[in-house]
Amino acid sequence: MEAPAPRVRYARSFNWFLASTFASAIGRNGYHIACAWVLIVSGQGSAAVAGFFTIISLTELVTSPLAGWLADRFDRRILYVIAETVRVVAAIVLGAVLMVTSVLWAIGLSAVLFATCDRIALTASQSMIPSISARLSLATANSMTFFLMQSGSLAAAVLVGALLHGASSVVTFGAVSIGFAFSAIIMRVVRHERGPSERAGGAMESSPVIDSQFLCLSVVYALLYTGGMLISVIGPSFVFDEHGGNAVDFGQLESSWSAGSILGALLLIPLVRATKLTVLQYVILGSSAVSFAVIKALDPPFALLAFAILGALYNLGRVAVEVMIQSAVPSTALGRAKGLLHSVGVLLGVVLFAIVSVIADDVKPSTLFLAYAVILAFGMVVLILFCRNGTNIDVERDPGR
Repeated sequence: MEAPAPRVRYARSFNWFLASTFASAIGRNGYHIACAWVLIVSGQGSAAVAGFFTIISLTELVTSPLAGWLADRFDRRILYVIAETVRVVAAIVLGAVLMVTSVLWAIGLSAVLFATCDRIALTASQSMIPSISARLSLATANSMTFFLMQSGSLAAAVLVGALLHGASSVVTFGAVSIGFAFSAIIMRVVRHERGPSERAGGAMESSPVIDSQFLCLSVVYALLYTGGMLISVIGPSFVFDEHGGNAVDFGQLESSWSAGSILGALLLIPLVRATKLTVLQYVILGSSAVSFAVIKALDPPFALLAFAILGALYNLGRVAVEVMIQSAVPSTALGRAKGLLHSVGVLLGVVLFAIVSVIADDVKPSTLFLAYAVILAFGMVVLILFCRNGTNIDVERDPGR
């Protein structure tokens, strides 16, 4: 019997890659939801949740460039498997520790380890997309990847919301570890075309170019990333403190966000043919500003719709940025470019979370959402004035790149 043709073989590998992405997203989002909720119900307040995500952001700020360098230097698949395996063990240990000791220090220490592994895993896996996408266009391949990623986040929101309501922390974090375990196992069977640097024993042939185009993309990414993280930071208090909800209500908020994100991941495929991505970015930022602003005037049932819209806009923007950076940067430098891009986004997030940590207990969560709407609107105006051509990248490419 003849061996499968390379194209068929890599098409199967891309399907396995998508399955691994789905399983990892369950673990990643489940961990964030569980930690945020445990901090809130233990009486730590929004400031503790903001501090938790500040630790994550600071860790990512430090480790993102290193993760990018590793992804360009070593086998990206093996890096991913190692990072996921570490998180399997760490999630189990965290669940056990929370049963017998203080919540705050245990979650804080785990955040450093999880954030480091998360950057290595995400940078490595997303840098693999151009070489493993089975000759699909970048827009289609990234949309499918983010679709499975957000589907996993939705599954995590439903599952972890139920577990937090009726099970112990050991069971909840045990379920999180299972997601990472499946992700690592599945990724072991993925085959990807190694880039020139990997075939040459790690000699990196090119470096990412830091120009106005890259800086403008970084600003867009930073605004989107910070908005998404703000939902994670303020969401628990919005449900628990401002509206008196429980874990199930919080799970519904996360589910609405994830459901919208799933739609957003698919929207790029038709939109990339209908409009320029530069114009699309301004529409996304402006619409996000409006959606954040109206949350203050909405009761929870209608607020869920606003969170779903924000999820759709967030993921549509993230996929668009991903496609643009992959189109503009050579494969051999893609890991380092993504590391730098993420560092810029995280830097803005760190500043915002530091502010939230100080004022969160004195200001309503919906007021903080309104304040970020103003920041988004200001950022959009700055981009229009100074980056009119800075993000105008042609994403059409030969499928065989």
